[in-house]
Amino acid sequence: MGNIDSLYILLLLATINVVFSKKLLTSLVFLSIFSMLLTLKYITLKAPDVAITEAALGTGLTTLIYLVAIKKTGRKK
Repeated sequence: MGNIDSLYILLLLATINVVFSKKLLTSLVFLSIFSMLLTLKYITLKAPDVAITEAALGTGLTTLIYLVAIKKTGRKK
């Protein structure tokens, strides 16, 4: 149970950093970290299919799309 409690705390900290970060790239990094932590949560819940989907879409594809959008708009702050 100790690992699960710390996972919830890490998810909360990542969420706070996503919302209150001043820089877009920093917020994007924490969003990716949040998705990775959520993947771990799904694994602890014994849902490997959902974990694989979250890892592929949440951590990989979404991060890539946001990174391309930030680069194309030229907005880094």
